[in-house]
Amino acid sequence: MVAIEPGKTRVGWIGTGVMGRWMCEHLMNKGYQVTVYNRTKSKAQPLLEKGAKWANSPKEVAEQSDVVFTIVGFPSDVREVYFGDKGILAGVRPNMILVDMTTTEPSLAKEIYEAAKSKGATALDAPVSGGDVGAKEARLSIMVGGEKEAFELVLPILEAMGKNIVYQGGPGSGQHTKMCNQIVIAGTMIGVCEALLYGYKAGLDLETMLQSISKGAAACWTLDNLAPRILQRNFEPGFFVEHFVKDMEIALKEAAQMNLSLPGLALVHQLYVALKANGYGKKGTHALMLALEQLSNMTIEHKKKPTSSKSFL
Repeated sequence: MVAIEPGKTRVGWIGTGVMGRWMCEHLMNKGYQVTVYNRTKSKAQPLLEKGAKWANSPKEVAEQSDVVFTIVGFPSDVREVYFGDKGILAGVRPNMILVDMTTTEPSLAKEIYEAAKSKGATALDAPVSGGDVGAKEARLSIMVGGEKEAFELVLPILEAMGKNIVYQGGPGSGQHTKMCNQIVIAGTMIGVCEALLYGYKAGLDLETMLQSISKGAAACWTLDNLAPRILQRNFEPGFFVEHFVKDMEIALKEAAQMNLSLPGLALVHQLYVALKANGYGKKGTHALMLALEQLSNMTIEHKKKPTSSKSFL
């Protein structure tokens, strides 16, 4: 493994969706030469217009790169991208670094690491948190597992995408950390949605209510970034419901293997499964509100109270 430098190090990028497109663009803005592949080529068009090179398969990306990043959808997608006939591992060379930023199974991260190692390369699992906003603003939280030497080498690239980058330990550690992140998000999301429902039913102006609770002990990213979207009835994705369902299922499976009971996560998972069953799998995670509204037979129709123009002396 050699030092990484913009203009010299060739970067491969696979997965140009809601987050991946922006993450890759930040690398290009730093001067890295990038070769991209996405299952749907049109989603890579903004990057191609900025000068990225197109490859016809993950294997071709690997053959033309020194470091390859992946951020796709599901564990099955990760497996195909790495282990398929035209996958990354079919084109990998010694001393390459592979970085999977998808949220996936810790066991799969270890499997990729071992496969890369057998070819003289190495692999990191580096899932992210921060959604589409964090991706656009290069403010992602990145949690990394794998060999520390490889982590230190790719750190300058990761710093182009995130602000909180922490090495967690050996292969799979990044994915386990992301499961902790998703467990917290699940509990927080239902809390935010239920608070909005309660406030609405109590007759509060919800924006005014949020001004108070978002600055106290309840302060959190979800209140700041997703509660306003709920009030606007904007349920477009920063992170897909169907992907969050996948993440919770991974966490519940891992918990079962460790003989852990996580009843809070199990409850929120079931609500999201119902949401997905009702056709909202492609909406954002804050669309959980739609399932909770249905349970209470109500819909939040929030309108900000007008500000008085009167002055009192």
